[in-house]
Amino acid sequence: MITTSVAPDTSLVNDDLAPTQPSQRTWTTYNFIALWFSMSMEVTTYMLASSLIAGGMDWKEAILTILLGNVIVCIPMILNAHAGAKYGIPFPVFVRASFGLRGANLPAMLRAIVACGWFGIQSWIGGQSIHAMLGVLAPALAAQPITLWICFLGFWLLNMIVVWRGVESIRFLQSYSAPFMLVMSLVLLFWMLHKAGGFGPMLAAPSHFTTRKSFLHFFFPSLTAMVGYWATLSLNIPDFTRYSKSQESQIVGQAFGLPVSMVLYSFIGIAVTSASTVIFGTPVWSPIDLLGRFHQPLVAGIALICILIATLNVNIGANVVSPSNDFANLAPRYISFRTGGMITGFLGLAMMPWKLMSSFGNYIFGWLIGYSGLLGPVAGIMVADYFVLRGTKLHTGSLYHRGGPYEYTGGVNIRAIVALVCGVAAALIGLFVPALRFLYDYAWFVGFFLSGTLYVVLMKTATAQSTSNEA
Repeated sequence: MITTSVAPDTSLVNDDLAPTQPSQRTWTTYNFIALWFSMSMEVTTYMLASSLIAGGMDWKEAILTILLGNVIVCIPMILNAHAGAKYGIPFPVFVRASFGLRGANLPAMLRAIVACGWFGIQSWIGGQSIHAMLGVLAPALAAQPITLWICFLGFWLLNMIVVWRGVESIRFLQSYSAPFMLVMSLVLLFWMLHKAGGFGPMLAAPSHFTTRKSFLHFFFPSLTAMVGYWATLSLNIPDFTRYSKSQESQIVGQAFGLPVSMVLYSFIGIAVTSASTVIFGTPVWSPIDLLGRFHQPLVAGIALICILIATLNVNIGANVVSPSNDFANLAPRYISFRTGGMITGFLGLAMMPWKLMSSFGNYIFGWLIGYSGLLGPVAGIMVADYFVLRGTKLHTGSLYHRGGPYEYTGGVNIRAIVALVCGVAAALIGLFVPALRFLYDYAWFVGFFLSGTLYVVLMKTATAQSTSNEA
């Protein structure tokens, strides 16, 4: 409920952006655990984990890197989730408190564009998976050049149908598919275990790093990529926690669901990739390429079900909910959640996901680390504003009408913009200045702490100046 005596500005609210009502608070601890299990158990997680093996780590080093990265990102995830559960507001409304009623559109659009890229990537992976299965089941059909594009667009259309049905269809899908995904993933693991001759040969491969320096040179960018992988959700997690029955439900559900699901599914990816080294003599980090080497319909059928369900789940849950709300925030009177979802889908196509996933380097060191430098600063500013400056207290009504405490200057908090620009510049400058490459390797961390700290300093300085002028 919007708590104010002043009517909400219709340019700032619609049914999808308004605070959730008690009857809408239906998500329990299980739903949040299921959310993370379903979003973690998908192809890009597998590829993220298997890339560590392909890059030279042994299985223990890879698991430690994944666990540490997900424990780190779980902290801002739970912190930003607090406002959603407490006030029932989505991310684009929550971020108005720090960036201003109009300034909030900038971080919201940064998050939305990244999500569109992910939506396109997941749709491309889903289409590739269908095509790879056709290569086993109907080789002549798969050999036609147009078949891959038909598979891609067909899977994209399936995503659009689920989007049109709304967020409750997401909760239903994830609640029932998470246990199924776990069972199916274990079936694939034990299939590869059988082919490789047991866990011993699968996990016996040593680390390829001969010195601590060489290991750390690969470890730190990889850790940043692990954090960057969920940097998107660490911002828009209020879009989900606004439906939480209680603060405890989201905290417990996320603290357990995120690290456990990522480590569990990553281990499957690591073990299967290690097994591919035993079977084929080289690590095959893409599960789609791996499946193409097994010409057995039963394996292909099981894999198709796993990949399609997992990709559909994560695409809707992680890459549609947030940008749909973000686009709606631009013009709430004209853009609904459904319309925002359609915009997300078409922008995902326009971003040419087949190029974003064209190589291992583009995926890890280009895409993941690159956008973490854009989103880390936003997370730092949000956490600093809500916890350090406001002590978790927001005036909900003022988030929906002009002229209140979140108006700042013409609806824009210039101090937040300055902090954001400085954080992004520091995080990404290593791309252009080789001597500062280390800053890019830590892009999310550099942006998060620099922007958060600078924002607090600028806001307190402005408050002190205002008090001095009033005196």
